[in-house]
Amino acid sequence: MEKNNLKGWLYLLPAVLFLGCFMVYPLIDVFIYSLEEGYNFASQTYFAVGSYNFSYILHDPYFLQAVKNTFLMVIITVPISTGMALLISTALSSIKPLRNLFQTVFFLPYVTNTLAVGLVFMILFKKTAYTDGLVNMLLHCFGGSSVDFIDGPYWAKMFVLCFYIIWVVMPFKILLLTSALSSVNPNYYNAARVDGTGRARIFFKITLPMISPTIFYLIITGFIGAFKEYSDAVALFGTDLNAAEMNTIVGYVYDMLYGDSGGYPSYASAAAILLFVIIGNHSFCHRINDHLYQPADQQEAYLLRIRRKALSWYRQQTISRSKNTSAFAAKSETDLFMGF
Repeated sequence: MEKNNLKGWLYLLPAVLFLGCFMVYPLIDVFIYSLEEGYNFASQTYFAVGSYNFSYILHDPYFLQAVKNTFLMVIITVPISTGMALLISTALSSIKPLRNLFQTVFFLPYVTNTLAVGLVFMILFKKTAYTDGLVNMLLHCFGGSSVDFIDGPYWAKMFVLCFYIIWVVMPFKILLLTSALSSVNPNYYNAARVDGTGRARIFFKITLPMISPTIFYLIITGFIGAFKEYSDAVALFGTDLNAAEMNTIVGYVYDMLYGDSGGYPSYASAAAILLFVIIGNHSFCHRINDHLYQPADQQEAYLLRIRRKALSWYRQQTISRSKNTSAFAAKSETDLFMGF
């Protein structure tokens, strides 16, 4: 037993060394930088150690604006993109003709370059001296007034950015949810229909519980990805995100290191540590919730009843098709129930 444990640790050693060198050590280094006040890259010197860097960025209006933008993107894009992906995946799973074509079309934005998609959105939304953009032309057709979505009011720019993020991340969610839906045992649905269950009840009582691990995974990764958002904002509004009031926490870290206000690694490290704490706290809360979450008794009872219905339906089907009914049906019962 001890030899097997030792062998297992030896197999894990390369991965542990990799994580230690490229994740743990840099994180510790960044934390040390965040406590060194006035750190200078060139001279490798600093004049004090303390929490001044955190106090500075927490009172910096650019950082507070970046936090506001980031949280708005998280709150808006994650629920909408996950919900729309679930609806589209359900629709794709219910149709057979041209299913592969639709899946390919929906997946195209995910494999397209971010800047290329940003250029398309600029053409759609940007208002110039020569054109108001395709979206404003549609607004004029319905009697609305034109809006500059790129250089105009804050709400218009936030709308375009959230729309852009949803457009980019939704294909990946559709792909995973479609795979999860196809893995649900169809005997559940057959038994539910025999029981006279409606489509809505089937969806909420069978489909959602079966694909809930995939949904939780997409929500967690969606939150993490939204908190790390930066390139999409650059694709729409350029590199001077502070002037556009559309900067993110990651963009603030980059500006402190390399931007026009660059040269402040201590401030950048403090902002990076705060971002790490936010993402880590969110992921930890979801892990705790997953461990504490227990399905309701009614849902468990309903699924058990559906399993029994599915078993009964499957027995009838196999008995009617098999010549050697007794042996084949007994084996089918065991396989089916174990499969559930």
